[in-house]
Amino acid sequence: MSQRSDLVQTKEKGLTPRTTQIVFGERQHLLRVLDSLESTDLSPSRLNQERRVLEELIHARTKELNEINSAWDEKVGLVLSADVKPEMLDKLTRETPDSDYYLLRLISEHPKVSSRTLGRLAKHPYAAIRENVARHPNADAPTLVSLSRDRSQPLWYLVAFNPNTPADLRRKLQERLRKLGQTQTTK
Repeated sequence: MSQRSDLVQTKEKGLTPRTTQIVFGERQHLLRVLDSLESTDLSPSRLNQERRVLEELIHARTKELNEINSAWDEKVGLVLSADVKPEMLDKLTRETPDSDYYLLRLISEHPKVSSRTLGRLAKHPYAAIRENVARHPNADAPTLVSLSRDRSQPLWYLVAFNPNTPADLRRKLQERLRKLGQTQTTK
């Protein structure tokens, strides 16, 4: 059975932890359900009852996000701001719990993120964050070399096309890719 690359399982039980990515997705879905409820033909009493239940669930998800990382919505807003500075992205990365996959993923995609911050994020257990680092144009050569050797997932194919990958490593990785393509076409 293959494991999805966007999930990290707990070692003890094989269960997926409730990360910010999951909780935020649930909250977004609940907000869409609440929006759709407003255009339905329900009696006022039932509409109010369902609205109340949905609002309680949305509030519970917001509370859960803030328990993982306090002032979560404000921090996400800061990362999404066009005015955010690389130093602030680095500070947020250092202060953010590892379980805040969503915020760290946003930082790992940000065009202003520094190579130093990307180097930190390259060690994160969440595969999507490491993938973002491997393809990021601000990733430095030492980080890319390290990611090309990552045995937990084959990041070398992303590193092979990053312009900051040292030329000799890039040639070696692209040759590996060509060989893989030839092997698959002969099968």
